[in-house]
Amino acid sequence: MSVGWYFLLAAAGLDLLLPFLLAPFYPGYSHRRQVMSVLGSPESPVRWVYRVWLVALGLLLCAATPDLWAAFGNRSPVLTGLLIAVLCVFALGAGVLAGLFSVNADKTVETAASRIHGVGSVLGFLALAFAPLLVALLAFREGAGGAGVFSLVCFALCLFWMAVHYVTTRDVCCFTLFVMADKEAWRGTWLAQEGTWQRLTLLFMYLPLALLTAAQLIQK
Repeated sequence: MSVGWYFLLAAAGLDLLLPFLLAPFYPGYSHRRQVMSVLGSPESPVRWVYRVWLVALGLLLCAATPDLWAAFGNRSPVLTGLLIAVLCVFALGAGVLAGLFSVNADKTVETAASRIHGVGSVLGFLALAFAPLLVALLAFREGAGGAGVFSLVCFALCLFWMAVHYVTTRDVCCFTLFVMADKEAWRGTWLAQEGTWQRLTLLFMYLPLALLTAAQLIQK
């Protein structure tokens, strides 16, 4: 039985749910206003749980890639290879590397570990932002137009990751809101829900992968 698809679903689902599950055990932590990385900070009482999870997340995603190649590699080797590459960059950067090196809850305190964590997370998120586009192209090649359009919509929302430095209005969402939430001008407003925007961004990145996984499991 191909377990890689189950690994992919488990990784995406738990990554989105874990902040809700761990928040009650971290007094003062708000899963709406604080990013997920704070759960792994030295001040966090659940730091080891979250840091172990990040490493496990990376391993689960990497373990899912053989099934991905087996399903599409023969028909679309370039697209499949690129999708595997972005998954591995995210798995190693925002997963394993971020789990091994923690960030501080106080962003004014910067250490070598927090810098490594930051670089790994940024590169990982940037890579994963292109997963919906690659899934869309794979879907169109497979004749699944509906799934392709859905994935393109998710990719359009993820584009805010790259456009964030050029956006100055409030009419933005997801990753742009996630970044703006950390700015002093938006403190105390509805925009200051940094954790919510981060998870929404991840949701749009994961949804096309979940759709792809569900289609493969139904076929099997």
